[in-house]
Amino acid sequence: MTSSEKDSPPSTDPQANAARCFALVPCAGSGSRAGTVKPKQYELIAGQSMVMHTLAALQSVTRLYKTVVVVSPTDSHAWPESSVQRLQCGGATRAESVFNGLSALLAEGAHDPEGVQAHDWILVHDAARCLITELEINRLIDACLDDDVGGLLALPLPDTLKAAVNGRVSATLPRQDKWLAQTPQMFRAGVLHAALKAQAADHFEGITDEASAMEMAGFAPKLVVGSPHNFKVTYPPDFALAEDLLGSRK
Repeated sequence: MTSSEKDSPPSTDPQANAARCFALVPCAGSGSRAGTVKPKQYELIAGQSMVMHTLAALQSVTRLYKTVVVVSPTDSHAWPESSVQRLQCGGATRAESVFNGLSALLAEGAHDPEGVQAHDWILVHDAARCLITELEINRLIDACLDDDVGGLLALPLPDTLKAAVNGRVSATLPRQDKWLAQTPQMFRAGVLHAALKAQAADHFEGITDEASAMEMAGFAPKLVVGSPHNFKVTYPPDFALAEDLLGSRK
């Protein structure tokens, strides 16, 4: 992609200005760090699987045209009837799952005007961030809908940051201008797909989220302040904290 393409002004095409917002949830991981028997996204929290809390939050946002979940080709989880579309094309990594899901959606959109088009927005959200709220999702959409690039929810780093060697502190790093990335991350479907495709031959090396793929493509995603509660359930103690927080909302 040339610098002139990246620096070009927003499109004046009426169709592009009417771009819709779709949510894509990669849900093909094994969650090995969680220490659970089944993939962590299917573990019960506050009475239902973690991913169902996540999807309920996304589906509460009326500005989201549709929510799509990308699961493993061998996924056998019993899903309840819902309006959520499931694509069984998940990959070995999060980046591969997002890329495969986007490829499938754009291929569908090429034949169906109701499907995802290249100019539409895609909000990629972690299945394990089950404490996301409608307020935060709408805040991201408000901040990015008229942006040339798009952006992500994130938190300014509040703590002292240490580097380590062999389990001992080797340096204290400046925390100014450092943020903790969260999701959703919101980018144009076609641009994000191209950014991921450019890294596919290298097995998406270094792509830890959608923003990193956009950065490698030469873009500077916008940072939108998220919430400390929007953490990623990763380790065993996180499940109890998520259950407490979900319970407090009731």
